[in-house]
Amino acid sequence: MTVPTRNRSRRAEILDAAASLFAARGFHGVSIEEIGSAVGISGPALYRHFSNKSALLAEMLLDVSERLRASAARVATEAPGPEEAMDALIAGHTAFALDHPSLITVQGRELDNVPEPARRGIRRLQRLYVEEWVTVLSELHPSCPPPRLRAAVHAVFGLLNSTPHSAGELPREEMAALLHGLARSALNAVVSGR
Repeated sequence: MTVPTRNRSRRAEILDAAASLFAARGFHGVSIEEIGSAVGISGPALYRHFSNKSALLAEMLLDVSERLRASAARVATEAPGPEEAMDALIAGHTAFALDHPSLITVQGRELDNVPEPARRGIRRLQRLYVEEWVTVLSELHPSCPPPRLRAAVHAVFGLLNSTPHSAGELPREEMAALLHGLARSALNAVVSGR
């Protein structure tokens, strides 16, 4: 059964509004009524779309994690080589972080508020996303042990995910280029042992 387009767009609108509110005030600092008000409906009307605030957060983070994982898998298989794949992975994550700073903030801060088993599903998708990066890095640096590559990927995510704190200080394209160069330098330094 497919969800009608209006219903799907309303859900997306609710998720976007909730991400902004959660990023600004934290999951526990936002009420269902405030989320509803942000999209022009009553708080109780939100229950037509989500069973509760935790279910809304779970869907938000599952969606983000799945989109990042699917994008990375596509990049890793479609790029002509590992250099191009790594550049595309960095560019994709950078674009996501710059375009969705609220989601980056919520993803980094609110996972503990997601009920199980959704939390396990999110963590699984996040691990798969990391492993797409590790696979590409291992092609570029075959002698580097996977745990070191994985640590490098997590460090680069920390760098790229810091954009909610600095986005807007530079023009978007300049910020994207800066982040890309920093990420490549960080990956090269970590895998070379410098």
